Amino acid sequence: MVREQPEAIGMAGTAPAGGEPSHTSEGLAAVVEQLIRPSLQDMGFEIVRVLLMSGGQRQKLQIMAEREDGSLGIDDCAEISRTVSALLEVEDPIAGAYDLEVSSPGIDRPLTRLKDFVRYGGFEARVELRLGQDGQRRFRGRLQGLDGSDILLRDGEGRDWRLPFADLARAKLILTDDLLESHAAAESAEAPAGEA
Repeated sequence: MVREQPEAIGMAGTAPAGGEPSHTSEGLAAVVEQLIRPSLQDMGFEIVRVLLMSGGQRQKLQIMAEREDGSLGIDDCAEISRTVSALLEVEDPIAGAYDLEVSSPGIDRPLTRLKDFVRYGGFEARVELRLGQDGQRRFRGRLQGLDGSDILLRDGEGRDWRLPFADLARAKLILTDDLLESHAAAESAEAPAGEA
C-alpha cells in the first residue's frame, strides 16, 4: 500500500493559501468557503466540504468540518455556526434566506482532500471522476493511498486504478463492517478511563 504524504501542488480544485489542493466546494459555496476558512482555521478547524443546496422554499448552506484529529463535538458545531453566521451577516454573499447546517463529516464521509485518501487507505470508497478513464467514470474499491496526486484504488476484481485527483468529481467512504469497527476502536481509545 502506498502511503505518501500529500503534496501541495496546484491543480483543478481549490488550493487554500499555504494548503493542499482540495475539492471542498464549488460555485457560490467556494466563495463562502474562502470567506470563512481563515476564521475556522484560526479556531483549529479544517473544512471538509461546503455545499449550497437549493430546493424547497429556502436554500441550505451545509458546512462539514473537523479538528485536525478528525473530531467535532456539538459545542464545536455551535461555535462554528456562530462564527460563520457573524461572518456571512457582514459579507452577505448568499442572496435570499438560507438555513445553516454545521456537522462532522460522519463515518461514511466525503473524501475531498488529498490527505483523506492517505488517512483512509485500506477502506472501501466510491470515487467519481469528471472525465473518466477507459470509458469509466465511477469506481468502487479499496483505497490504496496516493502516488503523487493520483488516487490509488483496487476494485473488487483486483484491478488497480490510478485516478487523477485533479479530475475528481466526488468521493465517499462506503459504510462497511471494517469502517465501523475502526471507528468504534478509535472512539473507545479516545474515551476517558472507565467510559470505554
